[in-house]
Parts: sequence; C-alpha cells; structure tokens
Amino acid sequence: MRITSIETAIPAGIMPNLLLVRVHTDAGLIGCGETYYTPHAVAALIHDWMAERLLGADALAIEAHWRFLYERCTPFGHPGAEMRALSALDLALWDLLGQATGQPVYRLLGGPVRESIPVYNTCGGPTYGAVDGADEAENGGRHPGWPGYGDVGKPGPLQDNWASLHAAGDLAEELVAEGIPALKLWPFDRFAHRNGGHYLSWADIGEGLKPLREIRERVGMKLEIAIEGHAFFTLPAALRLAEALREIRPLWLEDVLRVDHIGTLADFREKSGLPVAASEMLLGRKEYLALLEARAADYVMVDPTWNGGISETRRVIDLAQAYNVPATIHDCTGPLTLFSGLHLAAASTNVVFQETVRAHIRSFYDRLVDTLPTIGDGRAALPGGAGLGTRLRDEWFRPGANSYRKSALA
Repeated sequence: MRITSIETAIPAGIMPNLLLVRVHTDAGLIGCGETYYTPHAVAALIHDWMAERLLGADALAIEAHWRFLYERCTPFGHPGAEMRALSALDLALWDLLGQATGQPVYRLLGGPVRESIPVYNTCGGPTYGAVDGADEAENGGRHPGWPGYGDVGKPGPLQDNWASLHAAGDLAEELVAEGIPALKLWPFDRFAHRNGGHYLSWADIGEGLKPLREIRERVGMKLEIAIEGHAFFTLPAALRLAEALREIRPLWLEDVLRVDHIGTLADFREKSGLPVAASEMLLGRKEYLALLEARAADYVMVDPTWNGGISETRRVIDLAQAYNVPATIHDCTGPLTLFSGLHLAAASTNVVFQETVRAHIRSFYDRLVDTLPTIGDGRAALPGGAGLGTRLRDEWFRPGANSYRKSALA
C-alpha cells in the first residue's frame, strides 16, 4: 500500500491554529492527523519537504518514516514546527495501519489494559483557542491562539473558563454531578499578564485563591484541583504561589515554571512540597529523559500531536514508567489529539488521566470529525472502529478554501 497524496487544511473559522492532515493511499484508504500552532508553517514543512519522503512510499512503514524525518529535523536545531508536522503525519499513518488491519490503534499498541479511561475537565470555554465570529476586541484584544491568553468567555452554558473565575462553586457542583473527578484551571495567569511573572503580591494570591476556596467549600474533596500556570512565572513567584496553594491540596501544579532549565524545576518541586506536572512543552524522549533523571516531575504531561505522534508518545509513556512516574495526556487543541491520547491511554497502565475540554467536545468537535468520543461518569470509552475511530470531515478539504494544499504523485 503506497502513499499517493497528502492534503492539509486549516479550519480558520473554528480553530485558526489547527492544521488538519489527510494521507491517501492507492488502496483507497485515508489516514487522518492533526497538529496545533503555526499551521501555515507546519503545512509548508509537510508539502515542501516531508512529502518528498512519503509520496510513493510504503504507507505502513511507520517507524522507518518517523526515524528518517526525525533525523533530518534535528541537524538544523531543536525541532518545533518540524516535530508538529511529524506528529500529524504519524497519527495519519497509525490510522492507516489500523484501517488496513481492521483494528483500533490501541490493539496495535499491545491491546487494552482497561475498559475505560479516566478523564478530567480543563476549564476552557467554547471560544478558548477557538473563534465564533467575535472579533479580537471581545477576547481582550488578544488572538485566541496565544498560549495562555485564551478567551475568558462570558456567562452561559459550557463557559467553564468564565465560571472558573466567577462561579467556581456552581461549576464544581456541575462537574461532580457529571462524575468528573478533576478540573484544571488557571486563576493566577491574569496577574502574570498584568504585572509580569516575577512577583505575585499577597493581594493577587488572595484574589486567585477565592475561586479555589469556593470549590473546596462547595464540594470539599470530591473534586481534584489541578493548577495550570502556562509557564508564566519565575521561581520566587512560583514558590510563593505554592506556599499559598497548600491549603487547597492540589492534584498537581502544571507548568508554573518554564522548562528552560530542568534543574530549576527540580528545585521548585523539592522546595514547594507539592506535586508537579511537566510538560507538553517538551518534545521527544531525550527531553523527558532529562526531566525524569532530574526528578523534576511527579506526572509526565505529553501531547501526542506535538511530541512526535503516537510513536514517540508511547515511548515517552514507557520511559516514564521505568521511573515509576505516571503519564497524563494533554489535549486542549483538537479532536484527533484527544482520540490519539485515548488509544495511548487504553494500551498503557502508566497513563493516569486523559485531559478533555468538555466545552470543545460539545460545541464544535463534531464540525471537524464524524465521530465523537463517548464520555460519561468521568471516564471515556475505548475508541471503536478501525484506526483512530473517527474521520475528518470531507468539507474541509476543498481547493480554494481553508488554506487547502495537496501534494500528489505526478
């Protein structure tokens, strides 16, 4: 089975930073992938360079293609957009392998180790990283794609970002009623945006603690609380924040610091005395190896559509397991990121949680793919069908729309 063409499209009317990818074969099968951030740059890498390797090649030689492309990325420096391009293609190739064998991807990874997958809810609203026709002024003047600067939202159904700041108790009760075991929120980011991340006043911390205290008052310990920092803080502010958060007993502190220096993160973990999750900002097993060797994290957070696809993410999960450090899979981006994470979690006992954004799943994922994950009582069902178990909708892949590009055999 040979690769005959590769298509990309950008659903700018929904998620302007999402890139959709399809890989076609001479057997008529189509594999689907995606990645997030700088979609035009990633599309250029796929069509102007990676397609030269893939067009006409064996569609099921996943590891050969992965290693070749990865080795060609790294001579030019640390791969960023290159790794995202490789990730999107890797998803599509695993999807093809599943379709060719008539099996879900998780069976090809060794088979299921559980009947369902624990999920938590990240408190992004329907327009967190997405658009609904509102102009940027309604997003505080910031583009919805900037990490950590997503739309705060407004009152209404599934407006979890807004509710996490202004109606946290109501949100907590709603999530507990749904059986969701944990939520992730970022009540301190606003102070970094306003004052920089080097200093947090006690007044700022007190303000940020209000919704967290409200959650504990309303639902007690029925709901785990994970704190997201989007890497906006430096060590002194992070340590002050950790001191204040002890009363909340958080599940973890995620990316409170940048991961530029693993030693500083290890120092923070030791001094804070709180669990640390890090980090989807790392790319590839060599960076996670440094994190694990430094004992800098209690949870390894990994994103399959940034980190090198299903292939490399499975290797990172297994690497973390050798250190007795659990993995948790990131998704605040797109539906195929979620589906690939579910397959990885289904096939590894070392995955503790799959991240979900219920607002995204329930408001626009069905406009991108034909099948949604089945989630209830805080757990996701194993994906059904062959391959990834869902397909990108055909309407996104039309010449003249959605920044569509196609590379094909002559």
